[in-house]
Amino acid sequence: MAVGKADLHLHTRVSDGLATVEQLLEHIEHKTDLDVIAVTDHEDAAGGHRARELAAKRQYRFEVIVGAEITTIHGHVLALFIDDTPKSFRRVESTLEAIHRQGGLAVAPHPMTWLTRALSHRTLERLHAHGQAGVQFDGIETANPSPAGKQAAAKARRLNGRWGLAPTGGSDAHHLLCAGTGWTEFAGSSAADLRHAIQTRQTHAAMTRYPSLREIGYGKTAAGLIWGYAATPRKMLRLAQHPRRLVS
Repeated sequence: MAVGKADLHLHTRVSDGLATVEQLLEHIEHKTDLDVIAVTDHEDAAGGHRARELAAKRQYRFEVIVGAEITTIHGHVLALFIDDTPKSFRRVESTLEAIHRQGGLAVAPHPMTWLTRALSHRTLERLHAHGQAGVQFDGIETANPSPAGKQAAAKARRLNGRWGLAPTGGSDAHHLLCAGTGWTEFAGSSAADLRHAIQTRQTHAAMTRYPSLREIGYGKTAAGLIWGYAATPRKMLRLAQHPRRLVS
């Protein structure tokens, strides 16, 4: 069976990425060999919905998973295969329950790093020890070539030998040049194949180097940092002004 490739951690202008949904899809289509992508904007599944609809309309060769990167009081959680956006700034257990209630899968992104809002070793150990149905992670990101992802990746890979979660890879791309530099390998080529591989813990995480600041451009890097730092506050303010469907 063919081996598929999926980047499960991508951002757009809907949150703190610099590319629009349309620009991201065009880049994936023409500049990568990915079979599946997950659009995981902060606190918002709207980018994923837009990407999936547009990819189907334009008949791109790859599939799009609707996702979001949710901020909990314990750190970030990647929600995959969702329809509605889980509420932010809740306990990680509540967020995991909300993801699984709607049939989604949950991945721990850039775990244990101090460079961003990451889940701690203690939190991951607590969830593993309790083993409660619905409040477990399905996967853990062990191949993320961003500075935050690389900082504690070796520790995550080592500890996952005991936790037994599906290893996943994602670029955590906020710039187009970074898309596809981290990926998840799985048997098959479709989003359904990928979902099955995560659920059965039959994935492989891989990555290549991240583009340098010079390659990305110092101006774009600076603009990305400014845009990124304000992403979650900006998103929460917009949701407060224009409430829409969130799930508990």
